[in-house]
Amino acid sequence: MLESRDVWDPPVLYPHAGTVWFVGQFHNVTWDTSNPPADGDITDPTGMISLIKGGTPLAGVGGPYDPLAKGFSILDGRHQIQVPDVEPGDDYAVVLFGDSGNIGQQFTILK
Repeated sequence: MLESRDVWDPPVLYPHAGTVWFVGQFHNVTWDTSNPPADGDITDPTGMISLIKGGTPLAGVGGPYDPLAKGFSILDGRHQIQVPDVEPGDDYAVVLFGDSGNIGQQFTILK
């Protein structure tokens, strides 16, 4: 018999619109952990953070096959990453994976 589990999709709080990161800096990606499933039974509590540009996953540094971070608990609410060496742009966003993918707001990365 299959067990019922809750899918939890905590919203990304940082980076947000107006944020500017520079290549090589360290930042804490943060997300809202105030409303996890009441029974604590999360389908996949292991997190991964990826970077997308213009709504498209990157094919290298920061993308789903080479994420910014992985293997942490999505209950942590934050995880430090280093900004990868990518082209400057104002259409980047982070994706928090765990139970499901949650895309943050677009922000800027500069060199």
